[in-house]
Amino acid sequence: MEYISFYNSPLGKITLAGTEKGISGLWFERQKYYAATLAGDYGEGEIPVFKTAKRWLDIYFGGKNPDFTPAIDLRTTEFRKTVYEVLLSIPYGKTLSYGETAKIIALKRGTGGMSARAVGSALAHNPISIIIPCHRVIASDGRLTGYAGGTDRKLRLLKLENPSFKIK
Repeated sequence: MEYISFYNSPLGKITLAGTEKGISGLWFERQKYYAATLAGDYGEGEIPVFKTAKRWLDIYFGGKNPDFTPAIDLRTTEFRKTVYEVLLSIPYGKTLSYGETAKIIALKRGTGGMSARAVGSALAHNPISIIIPCHRVIASDGRLTGYAGGTDRKLRLLKLENPSFKIK
């Protein structure tokens, strides 16, 4: 069974979804694709992984890099899982371009290349934003492009992690 809980962040109310295995969703209210992966059968309640995820969020929104990742229960395609694994490897306070991310994924998958647009599509559908840090991927020219939670939040997250971050 899947459960939901809520977290009040400095950037707005967040809905958490999870199972006994781990976090399966984390969305800002009214963001694009809000609760898209939430199962039809769910209930509101507190499960152990929510306590861990909320502690992670407290540390993160306190301006520090959490030194752990809550258990994750991703239910998506293998391609998107690969993309999200790469996102989890982007260091706190750092960014990669969509193209750089695509090259890393192509190497991991042993393919000759990868479309930056395919990466962008996977990022847009990231069901566990912030913890799986899709906000750390930006355009190759330094512009902020796309973020299901809104580019204003993307900028605030990047500045939280790196106060000297500037849009080019």
